[in-house]
Amino acid sequence: MSSPITVTTEPPKTTTKRKVGKLALHEAVWGYIFILPVVLGLGLFYMAPSAASLFLSFTSWDGLTSPQFIGFDNFANLMKDDKFTGSLLNTMLYTVGTVPLSVALATVLAVLLNQKIKGMVFYRTLYFIPVITMPIAVGMVWKWLYNSEFGLINHVLGVMNLPQPNWLFDERFALFSIVLVSVWSSIGYNAVILLSGLQGISGSYYEAASLDGAGTLYKFFRITLPLLTPSLFFVLVMSFINSFQVFDLIFIMMDQQTTMLESTRTVVYSIWEDGFKYFNMGYASAQAFILFIVILIITMVQMYIQKRWVHYQ
Repeated sequence: MSSPITVTTEPPKTTTKRKVGKLALHEAVWGYIFILPVVLGLGLFYMAPSAASLFLSFTSWDGLTSPQFIGFDNFANLMKDDKFTGSLLNTMLYTVGTVPLSVALATVLAVLLNQKIKGMVFYRTLYFIPVITMPIAVGMVWKWLYNSEFGLINHVLGVMNLPQPNWLFDERFALFSIVLVSVWSSIGYNAVILLSGLQGISGSYYEAASLDGAGTLYKFFRITLPLLTPSLFFVLVMSFINSFQVFDLIFIMMDQQTTMLESTRTVVYSIWEDGFKYFNMGYASAQAFILFIVILIITMVQMYIQKRWVHYQ
């Protein structure tokens, strides 16, 4: 007798497509549910205040009475305001001094922290502590260190018979002093980002280079730096954005009554001063919008230039 023939039938294609469609819809719904808190937070605490600030930049408002629409008067006045142009210049000088130094030192530090030596976890934690320290505490400690009479820095310089500058009350050193503190407090964060990039580089590149007789410097400039450029690009973008928004160190370390404030006043400090000290909210909002435009332009330039030096493969 011949064995019975088993006939298998495939489910209709329309039914399969329908199940796949329902599964994709189900996953999409849950995906939107999971990102909903972030979207709400972004809209509530970022997008809505930004839109309100843009509206207020075209008004005259003291924070108590109703805003009065004045068109582009705030922006026209900003172009003639020496205080604003000076704060913008100080911010750019601060950025030029902070970003290259911070990124360069963070790169060297990340390479050192990537070595396999005893106690490396302790060293990594030690360099990251300034990042999690409150800016107020950082500013207060460094303000004491910079004290011209009782500060530790000038005490050490005096023991070594070196000049003892009046760090925070000399226009030649005031902004430079703030830059040093900013570099010290941000280098740990940048080093951690770059360290993660270093650990993603395969060791086979270095082994092949060693077989060809390559030295340490050759490996660093020909292998490490090119493969680290994605992480370097991220650090550069974030460093530029953060440096243009510096406020807390200026507020804590500089005396508001001293004339040295003019040499260290930044745009964000000027925004706080006009908005919350003189209650000129419309004028402060116009400055915030100008700062946003400056940061946007610099970021777009960085995004365009990165195509020429960032290597993702």
